[in-house]
This record gives sequence, structure tokens and C-alpha cells, in this order.
Amino acid sequence: MLKQIYIVDDDEPVRKSLQSLLNMRPEFVVSSFSSGDQFLAEAQSLEPGVVLLDVHMTGASGMDVLSAINARDLPMVCVIITGHGNIAMAVQAMQAGAIDFLEKPYDHSALIDTIERANSRLQEVEADAARVLAAQQSIARLAPREIDVLMGLIAGKVNKVIAHELDISPRTVEVYRANLMTKLHVRTLPDALRIAFAAGLVD
Repeated sequence: MLKQIYIVDDDEPVRKSLQSLLNMRPEFVVSSFSSGDQFLAEAQSLEPGVVLLDVHMTGASGMDVLSAINARDLPMVCVIITGHGNIAMAVQAMQAGAIDFLEKPYDHSALIDTIERANSRLQEVEADAARVLAAQQSIARLAPREIDVLMGLIAGKVNKVIAHELDISPRTVEVYRANLMTKLHVRTLPDALRIAFAAGLVD
């Protein structure tokens, strides 16, 4: 499985050296960017991947790029690269969502280990996103009244209470409940609730 790696660093010798090093791994597809601004201009069209992000750059800084990735909800996992001793900045970056940080000059094996860890996290993020999308698509198949009944069930209400609030008969509530269970391809109420929560139907 190919793994996308994006190097964002305005130091050309460092950028080229890092790219040459990573290109030795056949599973890595490495792209480099000479500034945070260049990366952000193309980020929306890039495949999910791991971003090796220098903190101090001309123009958009590493923190600016990290914030933009979060704001745009891009499928990227960031590893911050800092100068020696810049631990405070690294901590700030991790609090902002970076998975890890490396100090220059970084050890080769530590670099690869960190990238592999970031790739594992990326796979988890993609799997979570796929689950959310599937749940949203399932909920979208429900009719408005079926969603009303589901919301009542989420609130822990019994059929009679839901019927009273919706001004329909308890028997009709049972029909809607059976229909929504069928459309969601579930047999139990907890399974239906899990889909509702995954879809963001409730906070």
C-alpha cells in the first residue's frame, strides 16, 4: 500500500535531503513544498497523507498550516519538525492536533517510526470518516416522520409518549419504528442509536 508523504519546509537543502531519504522507501510517495503557502494552495486536491511540517517558514508558518488543515478538515496527519530545544512550540503544535514532533537533526530510524505511527493514525481517521459517511447515508434514507420517531427513541421515550407528542397512534409509531429499523439494516434499538450518534444526528 502506497503512503503519501508531504514535506513542507522552506529550507531547500533540508527539503531535498529529506525527500531523497524517504524516496528510498518504495511504499512512500513523497512530494515536497517550499512554503506553507504553496502547500495550502494545493492541499485541497491532495490525497490523504502525512505532513512533515517545519515550524519556522517565511509566509505561512507551520502553526498556520496546522490550523488551516484543522479548519478545512483535511485528511492529513501532521508531524512537526522543530529546531533543537524548541520544545514549547512542539507542545503547542501537538495541542493543536499534530501527532508528534521531531527535533533537527533527527535520527533516521526515529523519523521512519514517527511516519509509520502517523500513517497508522491516518488509517484510523479514514476509517472513522468512512463510518460517519455510512451512518449519514443510512439516516438520509429515513422519512421525516421516521426521524421524528428515532429522535424520540434516542430521548428514551416509550411509544405512547412519542405517539402523543407527534399526534399519531402508538400503532403508527410501531410501524415507523419497524420501517426505520429495516432501512438502517439493524435488528436492535442500540444498533440504530449507534448509527444515529455516528451520523451526528445528536450531539
